[in-house]
Formats: sequence, C-alpha cells, structure tokens
Amino acid sequence: MTDADRAFWLAVDRLVSESKIVIDRPKGSKHPKYDFVYEVDYGYLENTRSTDGGGIDVWMGSLADKSCNAVVCTVDLLKRDSEIKILLGCNEDEKGIIMRFHNEGLMKGIMIRR
Repeated sequence: MTDADRAFWLAVDRLVSESKIVIDRPKGSKHPKYDFVYEVDYGYLENTRSTDGGGIDVWMGSLADKSCNAVVCTVDLLKRDSEIKILLGCNEDEKGIIMRFHNEGLMKGIMIRR
C-alpha cells in the first residue's frame, strides 16, 4: 500500500469516526422513487456534503467490525453526477448486492477495496 493509499483510508476513517451515521433507508425498506427494496442498510454521514447536496452516503453491513472496508465510486448518467459511497462492515455477499445496485440502468460504479 502506498503512502497516498494509507492517507486516503485514514481520511475516510476520520470522517466516519467524527460523524454521526444516520440509516434513513434500513434493510427491507423501499426506495422512495424507484421500484427497489434495500437489501443492506443505507444512509449517510451527518454534517457532511456530497454532490447531491446531502450527506456522504454509507452502506452499513452485517459484520461486527463496522470500519470502512471499501468505497464505491459512482457515475449516474440520469442525474449527471458522481458520488462516493462508503461501505462499513460489509461482507462479500453485501458487497455484491451493493455493486449490482450501483450498476443498474444509467448508474455505473466501481469498488475500491481496502
């Protein structure tokens, strides 16, 4: 791992540790606009900002260790924006679910694993 890689992950860890995690779309809930049911808890970091004007998005998985183990970078051709999604405590099955979600329709995403 390079120094830049370490610095990136430390910055993500700091952002997460200094923020309240709000899960506003719990597992099993329906997306407010699209025909989609969340299979993994989804929310945001309070008092942060993303390109959509809301907080930085997080996926909260089922592992006991809720540290960041990956991020997903997305490009949404419908909304014409790009965002980062922080994955906290996600197992491999949950990562697969998240990647399918971020690669449907006009949204495309790549995962960067820690």
